[in-house]
Amino acid sequence: MKRPASASHPKHTNIGVIGLGIIGSRIAAHLRRKGFPVYVWNRSPRPVPNFVGSLRELAELCNCVQIFVSDDTALLQTAEQLSEKLTPRHVVLAHSTVAPDSMRAAAEIVERRGSRFLEATFTGSKGAAEKGELIYYVGGTEEALHEGRPILEATSKEIVYIGAVGQASAIKIATNMVTAATVEAAAEALALIQSQGLPLEKFVEAMRANASYSGTLAMKLPRMLDRDFQPHFSVKHMLKDVEIASQMALPHFLDLRVTAAAREQLVEQMQWGHGEDDYSAVLRKYLYEPASALYEEPQPEEQHQEVAADAEEPITTSAKSDTQSVAPQQTAFVGSQKSLLNPSGAVNESAPAITPARPGLLKQLLSRFSSRKE
Repeated sequence: MKRPASASHPKHTNIGVIGLGIIGSRIAAHLRRKGFPVYVWNRSPRPVPNFVGSLRELAELCNCVQIFVSDDTALLQTAEQLSEKLTPRHVVLAHSTVAPDSMRAAAEIVERRGSRFLEATFTGSKGAAEKGELIYYVGGTEEALHEGRPILEATSKEIVYIGAVGQASAIKIATNMVTAATVEAAAEALALIQSQGLPLEKFVEAMRANASYSGTLAMKLPRMLDRDFQPHFSVKHMLKDVEIASQMALPHFLDLRVTAAAREQLVEQMQWGHGEDDYSAVLRKYLYEPASALYEEPQPEEQHQEVAADAEEPITTSAKSDTQSVAPQQTAFVGSQKSLLNPSGAVNESAPAITPARPGLLKQLLSRFSSRKE
């Protein structure tokens, strides 16, 4: 006989939150406002209430544990460390966006201790997390969902049950493919509008009445026009997700050309040191930001404590992404980085003649010159 939800997780049951990045920190705060006792752990210590000394201590204190870490390696390491103290009284909710195989491996680690495991990937940025309005894509058994549902309901506006563990991760990766492609297409469209001397605001106005308008565009387009790349979902994490999509497609011989194009632009932003910015920073390739008169060579990307969107710092820093090992591109021009647009969004005819070269532009010009000579 199933226990009622209120008996499964009354508000006096301790909840553990692992990972205090943009989402994890806001989920912990929202649960506290809802009246749940919350204990937290993060790789980098934080001056927050009920911060515990280790994952083992967290497992001893809490029956329900939520995991908000950044990648496959971090998720598996967290599950292994937690497993030493997991018992049949525990339910573990994994919120990371990872490959389906990694999610299934984490479930196996947890379940061999007799605990329940619930895959609960989500969509929604930091604003949704603050308001408790995330949308969860859930995978797992009915028993695990029954136990985890009160916690998910406290922080969401919708719970979409997908199926077995791993299947929700596949759905999340697929939705992020569309999101990455949408923003890249919007950046290219803005570049085209700029080339025609039209105000960019007119494009936004037209899109609002267009059938292809979406929640992503509603959120991103105004910030893109303002060059506001404060992270809601970072370049480096969107790049991770589209790379997972490419890896998933390989065994099935799928030609993901749009995803590959979006990946190329995200890699470029990583090379230029913008990995911590919002992924809408792909706009930089087309519309330059105001800056100092002299251009400075990008410095290696710094590590920040707080990361974007659905992620937290990895548990260790030993494994580095392939994209982080790529050296920043060298620039052949030094000049003004003033915006090509005036405040109204029209072309700034008084802009300096010398502007930073668009990545790849020099190669294209040389190629055309060579072909003409032939």
